[in-house]
Amino acid sequence: MQTLERRPLCMYDAAQQKRYCVTKRMLLLVLLVFGVACQKSPAAQTPAPAKPDTAAQAGASLQGQPAAPAVKPVPAELPVTIARVNGDAINKDEFERAVKNLEGRAGQPVPAEKRAEVYRGLLDQMIAYKLLLQKSKTMKVVVPDSDLDGRIKQLQGQFPNEQAFTKALADQHVSVQQLKDDQRQQMIVAKVIDTEVNSKVNVAPKDVDDFYAKNPDKFQEPESMHAAHILIRLPQGADAAAKASAKAEADAILKQIRGGSDFATVAKTKSQDPGSAQNGGDLGFFAKGQMVPAFEEAAVKLKPGEVSPVVESSFGFHIIKMVERRPARTVPLEEARQKITDFLKEQQANAKTVAFIDQLKAKSKIEIYI
Repeated sequence: MQTLERRPLCMYDAAQQKRYCVTKRMLLLVLLVFGVACQKSPAAQTPAPAKPDTAAQAGASLQGQPAAPAVKPVPAELPVTIARVNGDAINKDEFERAVKNLEGRAGQPVPAEKRAEVYRGLLDQMIAYKLLLQKSKTMKVVVPDSDLDGRIKQLQGQFPNEQAFTKALADQHVSVQQLKDDQRQQMIVAKVIDTEVNSKVNVAPKDVDDFYAKNPDKFQEPESMHAAHILIRLPQGADAAAKASAKAEADAILKQIRGGSDFATVAKTKSQDPGSAQNGGDLGFFAKGQMVPAFEEAAVKLKPGEVSPVVESSFGFHIIKMVERRPARTVPLEEARQKITDFLKEQQANAKTVAFIDQLKAKSKIEIYI
């Protein structure tokens, strides 16, 4: 499900016209969707949903790096057992479910010309995941039921209601119990990574100072806007009646705002954007070109404190409030310090995670049958 996300401070690379944002590090491995790269390049800050990764991008090892060498073809008909990791099988059904999850994340089938690359990258990640689960058993890692219940509640909280949550599971052909099992495994693997990798990551203040001094171009920010919004979602392919109902709901909310209701308070209760609703609809700062066109066209016309009419985009109906505008600037070191620290920790942790998994592989019997 695509969401509108508020993301953290970004560094603007003027030379390449790209923004590099420091985000909270995700696990190296794909946990529910086996498509995350081995290293995750910082994503661009955008309050509007980013275009989904293509399957090829999802299978790449590092965005922006040279193309990988040719890989061994994958047979058209997969065997019943794809691989074994210390005797633990990765079977065809399990692998094909992972492929479907990957394709769902990408929004398209795996391109034929990228099939071998994506499939083998996917299999390598599944093997690594098996190794981490096996390691967790020797470490006697457990996840209390109370922690698991909290995680499930967090996932449910990303949906506007129980019905939407249940539908999302049904669309993925996943039962509640399967979701719980998957989440428990994710949390176990996360504990292994925390113990074996994160606990050994260290970034000194001097590392941050050096990074800032050596990358001045990455801290140049263009003119930007700070806005908040309330979203009433409109599913793709919605009929006229559904569209009219959503528009009427948005109109009623706008009337409530115009009548004096606090924007942030209304956003927390009425907005259907899980990425910003809990923050009162706050989307943070963004530059031109980082939002869907309809949203941006409406936002640029607003003065600080002004609220827009109802605006329709491909995601539904928005009510936008302009908070402030900020001229182009150099991000001060102290403002960027924590984000740089997080970024350097992420880089270091990714490298250590790769090394840790390589160590597990070296001690394991891994048989691949494709």
